[in-house]
Amino acid sequence: MNMKHDFPAMAEGNIVYVRRVDLTELPDEVRQQVPDLDSLYAVHGVDGERLALVRDRNLAFVLARQNELEPVSVH
Repeated sequence: MNMKHDFPAMAEGNIVYVRRVDLTELPDEVRQQVPDLDSLYAVHGVDGERLALVRDRNLAFVLARQNELEPVSVH
């Protein structure tokens, strides 16, 4: 789960979306890496592409800001 990732340049600016993802929506290999959780948080580009999965919401916002992206929460 802890892999370095270079975020692509965002065509429509630097906004990314953060949302909670239930583990049942994710592939088995991801669920096996986090057996003690029931959800993760995803960072998505404006086109909907999932850029990252992290353990909690705060970490998703920190990750986005560290990559000079502006996170927005999605419910």
